[in-house]
Amino acid sequence: MKKKRPDPAQVLANIRRDQELRAQSYRGQALKILPHVCGRCGREFSGKRLSELTVHHKDGNHMNNPPDGSNWELLCLYCHDDQHETRAGDGYYEGSGLAYSDQESESGFRPFENLKGLLKPQKDESDSEKQEH
Repeated sequence: MKKKRPDPAQVLANIRRDQELRAQSYRGQALKILPHVCGRCGREFSGKRLSELTVHHKDGNHMNNPPDGSNWELLCLYCHDDQHETRAGDGYYEGSGLAYSDQESESGFRPFENLKGLLKPQKDESDSEKQEH
């Protein structure tokens, strides 16, 4: 069975719709009002490389998106990752604790509560050799 080719007019309409949605997003707004330069390393971005430029929320709140862009700065992928790595140890993600914490979360869900009981103790090879002799 042959695959039906998509209608070119529909493809074009979908592309235009996606462009409009992107323009309405905070990333689209930031790209309109801020210079296409990484706020940390100063590299300039244009064309296809514009996708390497990300929006960093200065206060860490991704819901705080003022239309004037005062909570945003454009950072390249590398600087954005570095920014979050640097700030993660400074309590940037409040209440985040360890990924594999045994402590009860706010929801009461404890995914690793019975993990120790499910894991069998590993026998040391030297113990099995001693038993054989």
